[in-house]
Amino acid sequence: MLIWQAELGIESQRRFCRFFVGLSHSRFNRRARQLLPLIYLIRHTLNQEVDLSGEILIIDSFPVPVCQPVRNYRVKIFHDIADIGYKATKKVYYYGFKVHAIVSDDVYLLDYAVTKASVHDAKETVELMNNAHPTNHYLLGDEGCLGMDLAAKLKHMGYVLWT
Repeated sequence: MLIWQAELGIESQRRFCRFFVGLSHSRFNRRARQLLPLIYLIRHTLNQEVDLSGEILIIDSFPVPVCQPVRNYRVKIFHDIADIGYKATKKVYYYGFKVHAIVSDDVYLLDYAVTKASVHDAKETVELMNNAHPTNHYLLGDEGCLGMDLAAKLKHMGYVLWT
């Protein structure tokens, strides 16, 4: 059903649930959550079969704030799964999440992870590389990937890190 929803281009699960008489929105969400391990397995298998003709992988992250900075310390939503992070480009603290993604230079999304805002890019880089199992050997990252420890770990895995 999730693949069909994506094929139809419907972004709202509430609107998509109207196609199914007798299936409530909450039941649809519970069933979709149960499918997450299967979706991960499908994506992982597709990643191994995709021909990535390029040689460079790109890794980066971006913030997903859930409120204005003035409310960072009063916000109650997602209090147990989100926290405060720092957006260096804007020099501002924000409350929310951070999305880490790894793509090929052919613009194919290999893997992504949504973490708390305070999770450092270097910590998530190794995990993304382990999950993606790319055949490419060069990884391009920004200043968040700086560090001798990360470069040594990636070199041991067979990758060259460019920052």
